[in-house]
Amino acid sequence: MEKICVVGLGYIGLPTAAIFANAGYNVIGVDINERVVETLNKGEIHIEEVGLPELVKKVVEEGKLRASLTPEKADVFIIAVPTPIHEDYTANVDYVIAATKAIVPYLEKGNVVIVESTIPPRTMDDVVAPIIREHGFAPEKDIYLAHCPERVLPGRILIELIENTRIVGGVTPEAAKKAADVYRAIVKGDVIETEAVTAEMSKLMENTFRDVNIALANELVKISQRIGVNAHKVIELANKHPRVNIHLPGPGVGGHCLAVDPYFIVEKATEESPLIQTARRINNSMPHFVVEQIERMTTELPSPKIAVFGLTYKGNIDDVRESPAIEIYELLKRNTRFDVRAYDPHVKQEQVSFPLSSFEEAIDGAHLVVILADHNEFKNMKAEDFAAMKTKVIFDTKNCIHIEDENVTVYKIGNLYSVKAIQE
Repeated sequence: MEKICVVGLGYIGLPTAAIFANAGYNVIGVDINERVVETLNKGEIHIEEVGLPELVKKVVEEGKLRASLTPEKADVFIIAVPTPIHEDYTANVDYVIAATKAIVPYLEKGNVVIVESTIPPRTMDDVVAPIIREHGFAPEKDIYLAHCPERVLPGRILIELIENTRIVGGVTPEAAKKAADVYRAIVKGDVIETEAVTAEMSKLMENTFRDVNIALANELVKISQRIGVNAHKVIELANKHPRVNIHLPGPGVGGHCLAVDPYFIVEKATEESPLIQTARRINNSMPHFVVEQIERMTTELPSPKIAVFGLTYKGNIDDVRESPAIEIYELLKRNTRFDVRAYDPHVKQEQVSFPLSSFEEAIDGAHLVVILADHNEFKNMKAEDFAAMKTKVIFDTKNCIHIEDENVTVYKIGNLYSVKAIQE
């Protein structure tokens, strides 16, 4: 293995390409976005990830990584393109299909083709393999075809790409071995070989487990508001049990995995997945629940100014995909009574379709600050940072603000029983 072609230079593809390049392989990164290609070839990046700017600059300068709009011949092809969902919550594998068709003209016998994109069960067997076969290659013997789902946490991607266990599912046992050896060249964790469909399903269940657990915490939030108990304290104490690990509640679930992957299972087994579907409904309801609380807090104000702090789906990243914060902002904007401003120190204007404000613009004269992402910048705020507000009230949906000051009122999402309407 000398040359690797990575198709898709997003949050997974670009770090993967950089890691292999740093290990000494010649890597060609492919993307349909000309700006992404131009940016990478200058040794710069278009996304935010800890340590990635320095690594990309290094490997580009060394000539180990370059970008192109079209694939090239290589020993290994890695497909890392998005798999969004349609409006009916079925998987959209068009990007995977297009990427597979794009590399086929450059394939040679003995090549390894790995799909890292998260896909519904049997996509490798029923969708990807037939494309390879249509172009004259037998997936059973000519091409080593496998699925290796990414399993990384944004903000720690460069660490986890190397340290985490990888699951490699081959269309054949030989394909699993060949693809696993690709990752063994860079991965310090275990690399486990299995069947393609098992690898597909294991990734989906990892994220579905977390989605269901978060739904339990979010349902507890609603119950706690009804009966008058602090959900955060309940979770803290329940988790003292050695076999209990309730996740944290929040304004909803976002990102390219948790908010999407459960639907890939539901699509294939609708009648058999009522629990998964219920969890999705609970988590999808949280933006509306948050907006209802904001309406409660501001019911006495004729024209409340709301400062939305955080638009990403989690803290300290710039990823707004499927972010519940975006939905909350848009729901608030529909209420003509509200004057809504959005501030996020990690998000660029071109990432969203509405105007972003500076910290000063957002907070000046605000009646309420709503924390929707647990960025470090927000965690470290002090009472004096809110001096420009008209009424110093904070609604913390991420349980990340720790201010004890008689002049600042902080409401946590898990402790809303005693909320009082804001008075000017």
